[in-house]
Amino acid sequence: MFSFRLVYIFSYNLFQFCGHSWILANTIARFLTFGRDALADTFYSIGFVMSLCQLLSILELFHIADGIEKARLLPRFIQVTEKNLVMIMVIMLEEIQSKPVVCVQFFLWNILDLLRYPHELLRAMDKPSITMLWTRYTLWIPLYILSVATEAVTVYQALPYIEALNATHIHLPFILLGYLSVLALGASVTVWQLLKERQHHLEKWNKKKRK
Repeated sequence: MFSFRLVYIFSYNLFQFCGHSWILANTIARFLTFGRDALADTFYSIGFVMSLCQLLSILELFHIADGIEKARLLPRFIQVTEKNLVMIMVIMLEEIQSKPVVCVQFFLWNILDLLRYPHELLRAMDKPSITMLWTRYTLWIPLYILSVATEAVTVYQALPYIEALNATHIHLPFILLGYLSVLALGASVTVWQLLKERQHHLEKWNKKKRK
């Protein structure tokens, strides 16, 4: 029997999966058509959909807190926060929107979410897959580390433009440099938590297989 909560979480994950699938298809098609020139206007072609997907990902914190989704809250909070902060920065700074690093950043975010949401869809249908489970908790972690490194590069490249716009006495560049330190710390905690989560899920799966 389907409950409203089950229908909701399935619909949410399906929407995110479709959104990121469209982003990936659009990115690949543009790259095959325009080559390296496609890197410059990646934000203009997929920025709205990416922004929408990242904004909606805030709901996942409520999903975990409410128990709809079984996951650790702290790693997800760090992931959602860092993505949305970088997204806001890119939206506010037109000069950085055409940087190749933004295209790389969006591509990595896209791949990470395309590895995660199919797994969540199968879990919502109570049809877990060991392949998706392994991919979600093994391949995802090094890609996440690479994504965080790219976020740091994005913030670093944005510093000159922020300094030029900063007409107040607030030292925004120093705040962003501090954010990079927090980002590194948060990413370390997230990876540690994800490794524990990976071990838990794989051990749980192995116990089921033995039964």
